Amino acid sequence: MKLLKPSWVSHNGKPIFSVDIHPDGTKFATGGQGEDSGKVMIWNMAPVLREEDEKNENIPKMLCQMDNHLACVNCVRWSNNGLYLASGGDDKLVMVWRRAAFIGPSTVFGSSSKLANVEQWRCVTILRNHTGDVMDVAWSPHDVWLASCSVDNTIVIWNARKFPEMVTCLRGHTGLVKGLTWDPVGKYIASQADDHSLKVWRTVDWQMEANITKPFSECGGTTHVLRLSWSPDGQYLVSAHAMNNSGPTAQIVERDGWKTNMDFVGHRKAVTVVKFNPKIFKKKQKNGSSPKPSCPYCCCAVGSKDRSLSVWLTSLKRPLVVIHDLFDKSIMDISWTLTGLGMLVCSMDGTVAYLDFSMDELGDPLNEEEKNSIHQNIYGKSLAITSTEAQLSTTIIENPEMLKYQQERQTSAQANSGPGGTKPESSTPKLNSVMNGESLEDIRKNLLKKQVETRTADGRRRITPLCIAQLDTGDFSPALFNSVPILPSGSSMSNQLTPQLSSDSSPGQRPGHDPMLTSSAANTTAKGLEDNKDGVRPSLLLTSASKIEPMKALDSRFTERSKATPGMTAAISSTTGLVPLDRPKDALSVLKDIKSKEETSSDSEDKMATINKNLAFAKRKPELLMEGGEVVEKRKKGRPRKDKMAAPIAQPFTQITPPADREHSGTAAPPAPVAVLRLPTPSTQKAFSLQVSMEPSVFVEVENDVSVVAGSRLSQLRCSRDGRDWNTLLPSSVVTAAGSSDILAVACEDRMLSVFSSFGRRLLPAIQLGTPVSALHCAAHFVMVLTAGATLSIWDVQKQKVLVKNESLTTILSGVDTTVSQSLLTQQGVPVIRLSNGKSYCFSSSLETWTLIADKGDSLVQCADFRSCLPTHDAPVSSGPLAVMQGRNLNAGRLASRLSSTPHHLQQSMTLAFLENQLASALTLQSAQEYRYWLLIYARFLVNEGSEYRLREFCRELLGPVHKSATSAWEPTTLGLRKRELLQEVLPVIGENLRFQRLFTEYQDQLELLRNK
Repeated sequence: MKLLKPSWVSHNGKPIFSVDIHPDGTKFATGGQGEDSGKVMIWNMAPVLREEDEKNENIPKMLCQMDNHLACVNCVRWSNNGLYLASGGDDKLVMVWRRAAFIGPSTVFGSSSKLANVEQWRCVTILRNHTGDVMDVAWSPHDVWLASCSVDNTIVIWNARKFPEMVTCLRGHTGLVKGLTWDPVGKYIASQADDHSLKVWRTVDWQMEANITKPFSECGGTTHVLRLSWSPDGQYLVSAHAMNNSGPTAQIVERDGWKTNMDFVGHRKAVTVVKFNPKIFKKKQKNGSSPKPSCPYCCCAVGSKDRSLSVWLTSLKRPLVVIHDLFDKSIMDISWTLTGLGMLVCSMDGTVAYLDFSMDELGDPLNEEEKNSIHQNIYGKSLAITSTEAQLSTTIIENPEMLKYQQERQTSAQANSGPGGTKPESSTPKLNSVMNGESLEDIRKNLLKKQVETRTADGRRRITPLCIAQLDTGDFSPALFNSVPILPSGSSMSNQLTPQLSSDSSPGQRPGHDPMLTSSAANTTAKGLEDNKDGVRPSLLLTSASKIEPMKALDSRFTERSKATPGMTAAISSTTGLVPLDRPKDALSVLKDIKSKEETSSDSEDKMATINKNLAFAKRKPELLMEGGEVVEKRKKGRPRKDKMAAPIAQPFTQITPPADREHSGTAAPPAPVAVLRLPTPSTQKAFSLQVSMEPSVFVEVENDVSVVAGSRLSQLRCSRDGRDWNTLLPSSVVTAAGSSDILAVACEDRMLSVFSSFGRRLLPAIQLGTPVSALHCAAHFVMVLTAGATLSIWDVQKQKVLVKNESLTTILSGVDTTVSQSLLTQQGVPVIRLSNGKSYCFSSSLETWTLIADKGDSLVQCADFRSCLPTHDAPVSSGPLAVMQGRNLNAGRLASRLSSTPHHLQQSMTLAFLENQLASALTLQSAQEYRYWLLIYARFLVNEGSEYRLREFCRELLGPVHKSATSAWEPTTLGLRKRELLQEVLPVIGENLRFQRLFTEYQDQLELLRNK
């Protein structure tokens, strides 16, 4: 620890009553006595921190001096966002200062010296209400309110978003109120007064929650201030000036039941000020020692009239350090830096001391994420209270409907907080961070349950790695989007991949049964390479890189979410290995083998993948996210390969090796016209099968080269729908197939696309494509083709017309190595393409343009904070195309907390921009359910943030013209939702904010009018 007393920080020898360090750590403010007025001064922090800056003449020490207060200043406090400084003084005023544009150095009024203000700070508002000296001021978390307390026995809460509006005045103390502190999430404010009591007030209704008197009953004499403090984890409130066994203490009050069992003992005179370090710490790990799970703890500084300062850690019984006789008079105020390692202390004797700690002394500070998760565990979501209820409590309600919504809101608030005496937290369950209604712990457990185990030849257990994303960041996409890496042909990686995909099973395993793998590509390759180190036969290594076709991502099916998810069951996309038909016995025995292996495995979850007799998946009746899956395999022409089952990530996959004697030479496709092939194409395989629809259950099996008639090789397409089978023959090898409950599309090697109904009728004549197919999708009665030449086409089979015609992807495929990592077709026939650079586009056929709907690198997504606007009753829409493309990492405002330092207005604009993007994207994707979901969040956000113009325009758009006219282009519905019914849903939300009651009444009347027309 280092200790420094910068002598240049002084009010010309007059007392300094308050000190506060700016949140960014570059400056600090002091408040105290001036010559004949109160004085607030702002100082540069650099000369305090660094000796060379102190000696450097060019670095200013004082930044600004403000003499506006008419009498001594008792308290200065920076707002959490650092924009404002509030000061309270003996002139009964609270002044709020803001930095103004610099006009030029101005000398301090009345001073003959060369003291020049380097920064200009202006008083932007004066808050007048107190009838006595203002002793303490405090900003609430998120700067929603500013509280001030006075010797007139009251505490006034001001609306910090609308100075000088007063929210309420808390009365109840019978003595001078000399200290204030907010709890870290803004649920309570605590005050301490000379009437030997400490009172805790709720911010929900501004009523008293607790009145604590016992530890103060013996206190005699007074102190100038009673600055109490709340710990950053919210668990403890520490008071000044308490007595225990006639010895002065700082009393610790536990938030849980407001118990007063502990205190900090040791000072010889009354404690005047207590200040918690803003950081929560955990024990510093010794180098090389294994980390022990230690409890997080807090750090607290206590200053006293006995001129000494003590620093305590809640994990230690005794103080960490005590500094005696630091000053000549009583300590008046303490302020920590936001990093938690520096501290300024000021005293009545007019001097200031700076203490610098190291992490070895205090511990490792937790980062914002960890701090937030502690807050969430203790209280549920942080109360970023935006609507200032109390300021509105005095408004007269003019509308009976409005009254109803206000009452509903209050009853729900009371239901949450339980009977008056119990504290609201006790009724909120402990939350782990929750994602899509499912706690991350559950997800983790479920993923671990499904781990896949294999035994190697020497009997060792191998657990196939499962990629579990860092669940706390909520960024799920990489792990849970099962895709095989797309490799440009000839890259070294595909060279390594090939042996693993083409070698026969490694020695030592049962013949024909490969290790079970999981389809997260990276670990498949890693594992395969490891297992095959000695098993790769040299003859199988491909020599020329040019033969290797690029790998294609497993498209169009989305992650299996673990079973615990309430809203949605998994989508399975499967290609079960098909076995050559002339050796059925072997094949079934292999399957039985797999089956028995699974049944013996310890875990019922594994049975998920049990394979039923007709080589299809045992039907688990999940809902399909997107119809029409397409599975692409890597094949080397001319040699049948083990078939892979492309299962969602947490599913074991079986590989069945066709006997090696069935060699075949692939049919040669007609030479394609010369075109630049941007996208990878699936290679032809001997046989494959896939399930294209769950309800009704439709399976497709393709077998190429069934027989040769008059020199042309025929391929057979077999389809079973709810147990009824049909089959048809095609004159060329089938490369890929896709389907929905209504239609089935197959693309052949000769670049022909055929479309059948799910009962086997051909619906369209064969369509000739310009370049080979890269991806094929069906949804409802739409067929989408993405060709290797990077063009997109969509046909509406029902109407027999084209929706999108040979639309080029070159506009979005910027950059050399950008390629398509995933594509899908929504039920409404809207194509969505996700690129390898993290951007997702959809093609709007009405606008005839590519529109961006999701971007993983988009800072708006990460900074938007709309947690307070999430509807309580609606389950989040996790199955719509927008949610799917954004990887469901919309854990609302997961970063927003990290950015709590961003000024509120910036965060507000980002959130607004983000929500408007979401609405526009849902509209382009024609996803009605998601559109409605985001519309309601958007409305609630506008109501909470009080953006009246936007809200008005928004309502006007939903209401439309009241009287029909030929000129109006207003459509009564959007995506099949009636706009006026949406307005009907939005009105209760508007009804929750009294400020908009006129708007509410106006639109409610209009709707009534229209209903009666």
